[in-house]
Amino acid sequence: MTQQAIFITGAASGIGRATALQFHHRGWFVGATDVNPEALNQLKAELSGNCFTQVLDVTRKEDFDQVMSDFAVASGGRLDILFNNAGIAVAGFLDEVPFEKIVQTVNVNLLGVINGIHAGLALLKATPNALCFSTSSSAASFGTPGMAIYGATKVAVKGLTEALSVELARFDARAADVSPGIIDTPLWQVSERYVRGEQRTIANIPEKNRERSDAGRTLSADTVAACVWEAYNGDKLHWYVPPEVVERDRAKALDPEKLRDELIAQQKR
Repeated sequence: MTQQAIFITGAASGIGRATALQFHHRGWFVGATDVNPEALNQLKAELSGNCFTQVLDVTRKEDFDQVMSDFAVASGGRLDILFNNAGIAVAGFLDEVPFEKIVQTVNVNLLGVINGIHAGLALLKATPNALCFSTSSSAASFGTPGMAIYGATKVAVKGLTEALSVELARFDARAADVSPGIIDTPLWQVSERYVRGEQRTIANIPEKNRERSDAGRTLSADTVAACVWEAYNGDKLHWYVPPEVVERDRAKALDPEKLRDELIAQQKR
């Protein structure tokens, strides 16, 4: 198959869905996977048959290997972009979040990315100019209070990307990641928040975090999807949406203690 191909995890909603539709409209063969079968079927109908879809729990390595093998048959052995996008978020101070939720977050957000990379490496190495692209977060720029585990997994994704970008270079393949700020996606609608032992659904990031992050702008998932296309045609290692998210990285590099103290002061307001 000469048609370019992208494989997306977490493709049935939010950033993953927007990316699947954008690349479909560009004429790419789209591999779309998600843990939600109903939402995945809705996406499949919109992709008009030029696609591969499969229900996938990214934490299950054997399942991931099989799905990637099936995708390779469908795509003719091509994998131009592997987009590790599936993720979950749990909010709450570390001592208030049930440990099983911590483990689940690490398994999906970090182990799921590792599973995807490991499953897709052979195809990436065999496809000229292939890109391994992963979703990090603005929470990786500096640990976000109440989002410690989520942020830690996203820091790990950036570190993994940096190492992989060097390892893949010998195969004419690349690695990059994107750190979105506040994006209007279902991630935050379904996220769980634990405060003083009580669980409740949150519709968005807590206001104190919103006030201090990325000028409080809420962007559409389409904005991040467009960044995936830019990354494929660019050469940057870390991408930021919106671009001002990078300022937090710079502030941490210059004076991490100052940034820490500012966050402590904001939590006291």
